[in-house]
This record gives sequence, C-alpha cells and structure tokens, in this order.
Amino acid sequence: MSKPQNPVQMAVIGAAHGIKGELRVKTFTGEPLALADYGPLYAKDGRAFQIIDIRPANTVVVVRFKGISDRNAAEALAGTELFVDRSMLPDDGEEDEFYHADLVGLEVRDDSGVIGKVVAVHNFGGGDILDVTLAGRKGVLIPFTQAAVPAVSIAEGFIRLDPAAAGLVDDEHGEAPGREGFDPKGRPRGPRDAGGNR
Repeated sequence: MSKPQNPVQMAVIGAAHGIKGELRVKTFTGEPLALADYGPLYAKDGRAFQIIDIRPANTVVVVRFKGISDRNAAEALAGTELFVDRSMLPDDGEEDEFYHADLVGLEVRDDSGVIGKVVAVHNFGGGDILDVTLAGRKGVLIPFTQAAVPAVSIAEGFIRLDPAAAGLVDDEHGEAPGREGFDPKGRPRGPRDAGGNR
C-alpha cells in the first residue's frame, strides 16, 4: 500500500529509548499494543514504518521499526506522526462512537437547514471539540456532546446542532446562558498589591 488517501492518525513517535534504535510511541488506539495490527504506518511525507517489535511501557509503547537500528536514527524520528488509511480501520464501533476523520467535512444542520461545515476535530484533554464554519465565521468551536450535537449521520453526511446547547445563542432574556445577575463591575478583586489591570 502507498501513502494513505484518507489518513487517520494512529500514533506519534516520541523520544529514543536506549541505544538500539527503539522508540517511545504514544498511540491513539484503544489497545496500545494493537498498533502493530494495522500493517505499515505512514508519515505525512509518505515514508512507511513497519513494526518488528512492540511492548508496553507505562503510558506509551516501546517500538522497534524495521531499518532503525541505532539511537541517532531513532532520535531523528522524534515528533513524526504515524497514519493508516481509513479503510484499514474497522466499522464495528458503538452507535455513538466516531472516527475524527469521519466527522470532518460533514454538513452542520439545525432546524432551519444547513448552516455550516465541520472542518476539524480537536481534543485538548477535556473532550472532543468540533471546529466548524458557520455563516462564514471560521473557527467556531462546538463541544461534541450529546446535548450540543444530538444527531450524527455519517451515511447521510451531516450532524444536527442544537444552537442553544452549543452556546451559540443567548437565552430569551438576551443574556448568555447561566449569567443572570452577573455584574462584571461587582466582581470580587484580589488585593491591590496582587498586580494585574485595575
């Protein structure tokens, strides 16, 4: 197989481990050792990496790739992202589980019709966030929760958005949700000598 046409990131190479070319690798698979089950992994530039040995090590796996036999060669690979083609991944997940690659490109709909498109999916540690374009506004971030996105149809190519739950509309009183009685001038401040703008 050549460079993936529809790449899905499976791992990222970390630091060298020892002097024989082994590398610490952070995987994005459900079972870290399953990384070896997908066949060759590919870098963005098309280089192929074949795993010849893999073992667990705390929160990562230690991997030996074919052709990488010393520490210098291993160190040169630090930070390399590894991908497989989407076709190599199973489709037998739970009903409410999705690959990020399957969400990118979907139409965003609400009760009025199509209002945008998913351009990326991020996860900064607090859960998945959809990066969408809405009415020409780029970079609108929507929490990928059941309340904000009550329906996802990969087959039909859309997600349904609840604008209120996604935090895109004010409540009926013209205030942002959960902000009734908030007075920004009445906020408690720290001591004057604590610094900051006053």
